[in-house]
Amino acid sequence: MPWNQPGSDDKDPWNKRNTQQGPPDLDELFRNLMKRFGVGTGGRKGGGGVPGGTGMLSGGTGLLVVVVLGLAVWIASGFYTVKQGETGVVLRFGKFTETTDAGLRWHLPYPVETVENVNVQKVNTIEVGYRTSNSSNRTGAVPQEALMLTKDENIVDIHFAVQYDIKDPRKLLFNVADEPSMVVRQATESAVREVVGHSTMDFTLTEGRAEIALQVRDLLQKILDRYETGVNVRSVEMQNAQPPEQVKGAFDDAVKAREDEQQKKNLAEAYANDRIPRARGAAARIKQEAEAYQASVVAGARGETERFLKVLAAYQKAPKITRKRMYLDAMESVMSNTPKLMIDEKKGSNTLLYLPLEKLMNSLPSIRSRQPAADTVSSTDAVLPGLNRRTKADPRNRMRTQ
Repeated sequence: MPWNQPGSDDKDPWNKRNTQQGPPDLDELFRNLMKRFGVGTGGRKGGGGVPGGTGMLSGGTGLLVVVVLGLAVWIASGFYTVKQGETGVVLRFGKFTETTDAGLRWHLPYPVETVENVNVQKVNTIEVGYRTSNSSNRTGAVPQEALMLTKDENIVDIHFAVQYDIKDPRKLLFNVADEPSMVVRQATESAVREVVGHSTMDFTLTEGRAEIALQVRDLLQKILDRYETGVNVRSVEMQNAQPPEQVKGAFDDAVKAREDEQQKKNLAEAYANDRIPRARGAAARIKQEAEAYQASVVAGARGETERFLKVLAAYQKAPKITRKRMYLDAMESVMSNTPKLMIDEKKGSNTLLYLPLEKLMNSLPSIRSRQPAADTVSSTDAVLPGLNRRTKADPRNRMRTQ
């Protein structure tokens, strides 16, 4: 009889196949597990037993399995991963237990223990006094952070950039309630105000930038260590330092005047450096000349004294001879400094021979230097051409000259 005829005991083969390949019954699965673990059903051998006993045991077995599976999941939730460059801080009921390095780790699952991963190798940067927009790459000033009061009661606009990292994650988690960037920014602002408050405006805006940045870094690290924040300051850089916009024009004029003043000072120092050595050299030369003149006069006086003593000794031995010799020496001295003329005049003649020997002797060296070596003209002809022509033309004068 076909399987689909009425009264046929054959079942649908497709339904049979579906029944054999369908999912197993949960009660049957729990019952098999209980048998494998050796747990009885609680019924008597003849098939009797406590009514509903199998259902109660089956429900208890399911609860046990759920508990076991839940316990396994809870234990597995204790595995965690610490990335490279991070440090894991294990807290047991909120109390610090240990720190773990990078890798796969396990701790007592929540709520017994929890883990906080802190990146200790990342270098963070904060901006004090300004903010840089990542989208437009523009810098916007923050006046409440940038304006500082200097020692000489002037206001300057200062921008700082601070780089920091985490050196102690435990202190960071237990001692810092806010974001580390906010803590570092506030501490930096406090340090900058203290350092700038002990500096003048000119020092802050000109040659003191590097020194101020170094002082701010040291003071900032002291402040963060005092509060045990666990933050390490790597560098502090002064990005900009200028007067406020309201007084920038007047400040530029003051800077220009200061530059002019310095230029004038430099010119004055250069002039002084040029004139003072010359004056000192002239003074030294005059002093040496005076010393030389003094030595010459003293030596001359001493020589005259010695000569006079020698003449006195000779005069005492031979007065007449000595007196005559003194006369001749005196005349020689007088005549040597007096111009000399030679005049040859003969009575009854109208010719007068005038020979200026002094001028002739003085002019001979210059005449010899100007005349060529092959010149046959005599020096006397060059000096006294009229006289020579006269003597050559007049035989009588030639005779008188001879």
